[in-house]
Amino acid sequence: MHTKESRQALRKVDIVGAPVTTAPYATIREEILQLGRERRGYVCFANVHMTIEAHQDPTFVRVLEEATIVSPDGRPLSILMRLLYGIPQERACGMDLLPELLGEAARRGLSVYFYGSTEDVLEALVSQALAQHPDLTIAGTHSPPFRPLTAEEDAAVVEEINASGANLVFVSLGCPKQENWMHQHQHSVQACMLGVGQAFLTYTGREKRLPKWTRDLSLEWAYRLYLEPKRLWRRYLIGNSLFLMLAAKAMLKKRLRPS
Repeated sequence: MHTKESRQALRKVDIVGAPVTTAPYATIREEILQLGRERRGYVCFANVHMTIEAHQDPTFVRVLEEATIVSPDGRPLSILMRLLYGIPQERACGMDLLPELLGEAARRGLSVYFYGSTEDVLEALVSQALAQHPDLTIAGTHSPPFRPLTAEEDAAVVEEINASGANLVFVSLGCPKQENWMHQHQHSVQACMLGVGQAFLTYTGREKRLPKWTRDLSLEWAYRLYLEPKRLWRRYLIGNSLFLMLAAKAMLKKRLRPS
């Protein structure tokens, strides 16, 4: 049986300045469930956007360093892991893991809490989750206001989550807000927190999951840009170009390194 003492932390490798966990998909899923049983830690799901946030904000690197798991959500990160380290890394993204973790939580008697998004999305999320997993224990939900919480409000939220006895807290605030929130609360929230971004919307059908071919070809960014050009042009055109430049630099450095 796993214990805090006997289980080693999963290895992280440097991907253009961001520490990203390397492990098989099934191992990451099981580690998350174990963290839920132990009610500790936080999990980030890293894509290109998150690595660029880390590159541009050194304080965000610490958020990823202190995360228990930084799961390789984006296919470009998996590809770069193979090119730089020879690691055949599987993607382990939040949108895939959310439904799996809810099913496993129901089977293993773990309770879940949903934090973030809007009240109507949370209601749909609870309804969908219970329809698929009648035995699932939903410890609670909370939709925070679109402004910084006061110290009193924040303390009340933490008290509510802890009193609920939740094992897994799914957080949907968007990157980097949700990652910063989990980092700030890693010693006060007594649960395993997971920053799942848009997964609430895709799970409830409010937002369609992008076609599988875009994921297989690492073209999710292009498809999203096509759907929402005004909102996403800067993130994808500038951010992705910077990622490619940093990746090329890392590859060149690897080739020039004495063997």
